[in-house]
Amino acid sequence: MPPYSELRKSNHFYYFIKFTLNIYSMLFSLMGLCVLCVGVYAEVERQKNRTLEGLFLAPAVVLILLGLVMFTVSVVGMVGSLRDNKTLLHMFLCVLCVLLLLQAIALITALIFEKKTSSLFQSSIREGIKHYYDDLDFKNILDYVQQKFSCCGGDEYKDWGVNQYHFCNGTGPLACGVPYTCCVRRKVGEVMNTLCGYKTLDQQRETLHEVIHVRGCIHAVNLWMSDNIGITIALCCAIGLPQLLGIILSCVFWNLLVDMSESADMVDFKLKKSEFQYSELDLAGAGWCMCLPRDEGYLPVPASEPELDPIDVHLEKLKKQAPRTHAQLRELQQSRSATGLDEVDVGRKQKREH
Repeated sequence: MPPYSELRKSNHFYYFIKFTLNIYSMLFSLMGLCVLCVGVYAEVERQKNRTLEGLFLAPAVVLILLGLVMFTVSVVGMVGSLRDNKTLLHMFLCVLCVLLLLQAIALITALIFEKKTSSLFQSSIREGIKHYYDDLDFKNILDYVQQKFSCCGGDEYKDWGVNQYHFCNGTGPLACGVPYTCCVRRKVGEVMNTLCGYKTLDQQRETLHEVIHVRGCIHAVNLWMSDNIGITIALCCAIGLPQLLGIILSCVFWNLLVDMSESADMVDFKLKKSEFQYSELDLAGAGWCMCLPRDEGYLPVPASEPELDPIDVHLEKLKKQAPRTHAQLRELQQSRSATGLDEVDVGRKQKREH
């Protein structure tokens, strides 16, 4: 296998990096567009009964922002790779690096300041619980988490006391209770009683282990991640590795374009700066984007002028000289007789000396 320094000079390597990066960007732009459409649809539905104002608690807003970032960044990378545009590729590379760096900083910060991170999630979940029955997006997410991880509330089951339908001073059937998704299932597929959590908020944890899940969902998720460290690492890699792949591809392709821009056979970078016009050149193989390279290049190689014989040089000079008078010719003949050399012999002697 040839070394990388030789491989990167081949057209096959150029095409491979170019279209791999283009397909990569196109797939992520389609994913971003799908996420954006789902977020817009969810936000339209949420606006009908909007009571949850926090952006952090609105899954639709999070999806819109995520989809918009994915789509915009991916389109920049796709156009930059297709058009061999160094500016767009450099922008795409920088944005990917910044996003990956921010995610790494957020992860490290969350691990270092675990208690503050838990407090932030707890306050956010408690705020969402206040509007549990008014925001269907948050309700569906919290119900799924409570059933999946066998938990109840954010920090503990008593978080449900902040909801107007569940606090103990209420008079409704849900007063001082928790949703049925907090209840313990004794059998798989068992039909749950929707009032199974009735009058549980005013009881102690020790008496509720067989009725509801008393552990908060924040602690349950942390415990699941600790017990399934392999899956946790795989999820982190699934998020980070595609971004790292995009950074590597864009960096390699950008370096290729930098090298090609310094060469005279690069169509996009040189034709506009030269004295040639597109109509004067054979551009077969440049593609519709006018950016594909060719082994022999596109600009004509200037023919080297042959070395002229001194006699031919002398004849050219004579053609350019004005006609001489009889007096000038007489003086020239006398000088030749004195030296014994004519102008041709002088030129040959000078050439031998060189």
